[in-house]
Amino acid sequence: MRIYGINATVEALRSGRAVEIHVSDRRRRGLDALLTMASRARVRVRRVEVAELDRMARGGVHQGVVATVTRPVDYSLADLVSGPRSPLLVVLDGIEDPQNLGAVVRAAEAAGVDGIVLQTRRVAARGGAAIKASAGALNHARLAPVVNVSRAVEELKAAGVWTVGLDAGAGRSLYDLNLTVPTALVIGAEGRGLRRLVREKCDWLAALPMHGQVASLNVAVTAGIALFEAVRQRMLDG
Repeated sequence: MRIYGINATVEALRSGRAVEIHVSDRRRRGLDALLTMASRARVRVRRVEVAELDRMARGGVHQGVVATVTRPVDYSLADLVSGPRSPLLVVLDGIEDPQNLGAVVRAAEAAGVDGIVLQTRRVAARGGAAIKASAGALNHARLAPVVNVSRAVEELKAAGVWTVGLDAGAGRSLYDLNLTVPTALVIGAEGRGLRRLVREKCDWLAALPMHGQVASLNVAVTAGIALFEAVRQRMLDG
């Protein structure tokens, strides 16, 4: 598969997934460090015309670089909950837009989550646009594609993970919940939110307290705030 953009390619090199890199035959600022990394990693670099990069990136903003990378490893739900610490997971319910997916994954990776669950029919969104939007975080994320999100929520509950659905209409504040226990934050698509069946399967529904005139936040901002509240609680818990 192919990805594009400087940050995405740098992270592909760091993760060991880069196979070949195509760069503009015109000298571009900001590529020197990337080319040095590629040389050290012994990844082949090809100079090509900008038109070729445009074609490879399918019109995406490639910043003068497109990389061929190995496909990401898929994890199972059991893999995500088998670590030595209390797992912190993200479950994505119907987030199809590559920009939103990438931004949520970037927040999740920055928070150090143990894994991200998403539907198999959304796997195509893990391509170049999503990876670029994630600033390369998708190269490192542990992803568990599932056929059915509501069934995955049930399986996580059976494995001892508390599932918390983020719902702007919930009467409970996220800050009132104990997020130091094994937790999966379930996040719905922008605008639509959680689907009914997924919402009903969650152990808890919680909202971020809103005090201003704006009624809602971008899905990636919501995810970031919720995840770092969990991080904060776990740091205090020691």
